[in-house]
Amino acid sequence: MQKITPFLWFNNQAEEAMNFYTSIFKNSKAGEVMRYAEGGPAPKGAVMSASFQIEGQELIAFNGGPHFSFTPAISLFVDCKTQEEVDELWEKLSEGGAPNQCGWLQDKFGVSWQIIPSVLGDMLQDKNPAKAKATMQAMMQMHKIDVKRLQQAYAEA
Repeated sequence: MQKITPFLWFNNQAEEAMNFYTSIFKNSKAGEVMRYAEGGPAPKGAVMSASFQIEGQELIAFNGGPHFSFTPAISLFVDCKTQEEVDELWEKLSEGGAPNQCGWLQDKFGVSWQIIPSVLGDMLQDKNPAKAKATMQAMMQMHKIDVKRLQQAYAEA
């Protein structure tokens, strides 16, 4: 197990979330599903937690009940190499969820994701402040990031 592992608190969808996430990412795998024993806060045999990996990142999904919910204050950042990868992940992760500005979305469980093309960081850190500003302004107008529109704004600055 890695030293620091994101621990995601769900009401009762931990196993469903694990299966959903591992179905979306090519480099992923389901791990151990732990179940409540007799006398626990949930019925014996109910899923307590599910461990899984996506793109080498270990995560744990936990069924802790309705006491807490996700907020965009914590998100999972996905570095995408191509527009096709952005499009595919955006479509799958946003299904049943909600798109947000600047490449952010909430999935159907309420988990926030940033689906970001690698090229965006390069353009935003350009030494030419006009190019960086034009890229930022273009990005601020988007929900799903469109690389061609970013490149156009960058080139015209």
